[in-house]
Amino acid sequence: MNIQPAERMNHIKPSVIRQFAEAALKQGLISFANGNPSPVTFPVEYMKRFYQEALETGDNKLFTYGAVLGYPPLVEALKKRLAAKYGFDFEQNDLFIVSGGTQAVDLVSKIWLEKGDGVIVEEPSYSSCYNIFHAYEAELLGVGINESGIDTEAVEEMLKTHPEVKLIYTISSFQNPTGYTAVADTRKKLYELACRYDKIILEDDPYTELRFAGESVDPVKSLDTEGRVFYTSSLSKVICPSFRLGYLVADKRFRQYLNVCKQVTDIHSNTLAQYVAWGIMTKTDYEEHLNRAREEYRKRVALVTETLKKNMHPSCRISAPEGGLFMMLFMPDCVDAVEFTWKGIERGVVCVPGSGFLIDGNAPSHSIRMCYSTAPIEDVARGAEIIGKLTWDMIEGKD
Repeated sequence: MNIQPAERMNHIKPSVIRQFAEAALKQGLISFANGNPSPVTFPVEYMKRFYQEALETGDNKLFTYGAVLGYPPLVEALKKRLAAKYGFDFEQNDLFIVSGGTQAVDLVSKIWLEKGDGVIVEEPSYSSCYNIFHAYEAELLGVGINESGIDTEAVEEMLKTHPEVKLIYTISSFQNPTGYTAVADTRKKLYELACRYDKIILEDDPYTELRFAGESVDPVKSLDTEGRVFYTSSLSKVICPSFRLGYLVADKRFRQYLNVCKQVTDIHSNTLAQYVAWGIMTKTDYEEHLNRAREEYRKRVALVTETLKKNMHPSCRISAPEGGLFMMLFMPDCVDAVEFTWKGIERGVVCVPGSGFLIDGNAPSHSIRMCYSTAPIEDVARGAEIIGKLTWDMIEGKD
């Protein structure tokens, strides 16, 4: 067959994260690769209860095609929560249930991006979204990120020199892969820049409910009076990933576009899973459930941090997340992250090299992402010890 895929597919790259996550499936390996929430946080008994309840109600609406916007009681529960926590204005905004946060990114991209449009992204960042933007033939423009969030000075310079930019993508809290959180001033400056240069912000915030330390920071969307911020979050990280449920908050001006794009993508998200999620949010002590998950991750971060500091080379440093699922180990330039990762696998532990989160996945990298949520907690310290000791071998061997 001589038919060729569309040219844009040349920019779609296999996931480096998935490559190492699959390596983690080998028996006996300790995995810091998979970006999953801890299975011990899944509210299994609640899920059993509400699936059974759904079956016993005989409500056929739960088993047929559902509303494009989402299961109305869940939509209202999420609106109520977001309005109370962050002051989101649902006179001005809609809330759509989507099939995971990545679908929200895809829908926004489908509406706004044309070939050659620029998208400012944090670098490093979640590479699956790089692929989404590339699928719509956008040009990715990376700017750095640090402990205070996205580098707003670099963002402004990019906006001055690249008028083709249409959208700014940011993971505002407990960023994947760094674990960094944008401080309030960074969020304010980013929104001001978007207003000044007339750009859209796509705020990806799937880990926000998992803060276990520090003070909460309101989303950029809470500042939005012009309807230029699209806000997405997820129930995958706080209830169950296999539900594939996220939500998108957007100005009501864009309801028609989102309705049509959602319909042509998958018509609607899983109604039965939405019913179960609604039951967990409204008929149980949801805060207690979240607090148990937060405490689990707080313990894991403390364990990894303490173990790494005891065992890693003094030239290395680690990020200090206050929530979420990820942290990074930063090593000196003499260490190649891909080589380090393969040597880690030989010793029984798998991470993801930082190159997997760069626009150019072949670029040199000297950092690794560690997801501390997936491995059994009894393996977490042992895995961190292996990683720490490997830094000595890699660095001393190359000095």
